[in-house]
Amino acid sequence: MARQELDGPPSMAQLFARAALTARGRGGDLPDTRIARTGVTVEAARLAEYVRVCRFALGDTLPVTYPHVLAFPLQVALMSDRAFPLALPGLVHVRNRVEQLRPVGTAEPLDLEVWADTFATHRSGATVDLVASVRAGGAEVWRSRSTYLARGATAPQDAPTAEVDVHVPPLDTAAAQWRVPDDAGRRYAAVSGDVNPIHLSGLTAKAFGFKRAIAHGMWVKARALAALSGRLPDAVAVDVGFKKPLFLPSTVTLSTASHGAGWDLAVRNAASGADHLLGTVRPV
Repeated sequence: MARQELDGPPSMAQLFARAALTARGRGGDLPDTRIARTGVTVEAARLAEYVRVCRFALGDTLPVTYPHVLAFPLQVALMSDRAFPLALPGLVHVRNRVEQLRPVGTAEPLDLEVWADTFATHRSGATVDLVASVRAGGAEVWRSRSTYLARGATAPQDAPTAEVDVHVPPLDTAAAQWRVPDDAGRRYAAVSGDVNPIHLSGLTAKAFGFKRAIAHGMWVKARALAALSGRLPDAVAVDVGFKKPLFLPSTVTLSTASHGAGWDLAVRNAASGADHLLGTVRPV
């Protein structure tokens, strides 16, 4: 297995441009490569803006979803490389599981590593999992598995079937309602670096088959967890499936139910009742 260590954060604009230029003709197996950075420190101003956009409370530990922002550029570096079998433009995030093994301090130097895993078939195409691991002081403190769908793509002949659904019991009572503005995708892109065109404008989203721009799944997840600030276990697993696209602008509801020391979550369209996110929060 090859390991590539970067000296600094890669340019997201350059990576997405490279991915667009090399989108055609991809195929083959997943690359046997890990991409890493060591001694990464959190930029206070960027964290503060992320907290504001996602509605977290600012404190001395990172929001449980924030390490994804640090690891995501490395994932994009992996996916934009010509050796990656699926074209990055138009990939849709369909499931994300985060495990925080302990609270992560905002001032802790962090070591990041990402790799691709589990090329699978899906009724709409093919999926791939991008795994991330974050270590502090030599011990793993956070990890995640992000599943991305490429519509119309083909997985290898012996690939397993993708597991993208997170099952929760019916949640019928809305705890909160949010108005999601039409610039929500651009605002989250500015703090996360995720400038996938499907999130930025109706014009760029239509180029990939969407009628309007759609919200980032990780923003929806973060916004739901922010509503539970102060009520999450210190060591926690948050597993969510991203269902119907959340078109911008929209009004959505958040439904929650306590489950022992954890929670079940649902984010739905306020008008149609369609599920945008279903998830579970459990202590680990």
